[in-house]
Amino acid sequence: MIIGGGKRPPAIISQLITTSGVDKKGYIVILPMASGEQDSSIFYAKKQFVNAGIDRITGFIINKNDKVDAKTIDSIAHASLLYIGGGDQTSFMNIVAGTEVEKAIKDCYKNGNVIAGTSAGAAVMSEKMITGVELNHKSTTEDTERQGFETIEANNVEISTGLGFLKNAIIDQHFIKRKRYNRLIAVAIENASYSCIGIDEATAIYVKNGIAQVVGDSQVIKISNSNKKVKSVGGKLAAKGLRLDVYISGDRFKVD
Repeated sequence: MIIGGGKRPPAIISQLITTSGVDKKGYIVILPMASGEQDSSIFYAKKQFVNAGIDRITGFIINKNDKVDAKTIDSIAHASLLYIGGGDQTSFMNIVAGTEVEKAIKDCYKNGNVIAGTSAGAAVMSEKMITGVELNHKSTTEDTERQGFETIEANNVEISTGLGFLKNAIIDQHFIKRKRYNRLIAVAIENASYSCIGIDEATAIYVKNGIAQVVGDSQVIKISNSNKKVKSVGGKLAAKGLRLDVYISGDRFKVD
């Protein structure tokens, strides 16, 4: 369940609970490592589940180079629902990449349990992960007056490595609310073999067996470079035949 950030409407929480079966048995583990305030991240993620009647919830505060005990690793690997909070996706991957924690997350997935993430926790779901950094405008990242990606430009969107649950898709989040079209169009052009999926706030996609179902209040945008051709002149990207689909709650589409 990949959530675009912002508020989590009851439909998303309900789907997480029923799909994971945690209303009947099992437990939820919250991983807050994307946040600079991990304890607060756990608190707010936990609150909605508690309000929905689920109290078998634990969160683990893990920092880079921590020696994580076997009990914690086992708890992560066998959680009915593993929930990755928001913050900075690069921070999350810097902590977990190549560790027993990352292996436990992937074991949880292999065990058939539900993996969920919101905002940064959504970005880490794909193998190719958008970090949010502009490579050609190092002083003009999204927390400045420039307000993000103003161009559709070659070699400008930094891509790193996420958890890799989606091998053929790249995730963007807060998509419509934060007007991230330029960024995802550039990613789609330069990564022509991938579906590029922008998920808005208060909205999610539930992905199973290569099919995504939209859940929540807003929309999901899917952009793909159908012709798989890339043109760049003076650093500006061009492509013909880009496909753009807009989905709302209840819609299904193939994550190809």
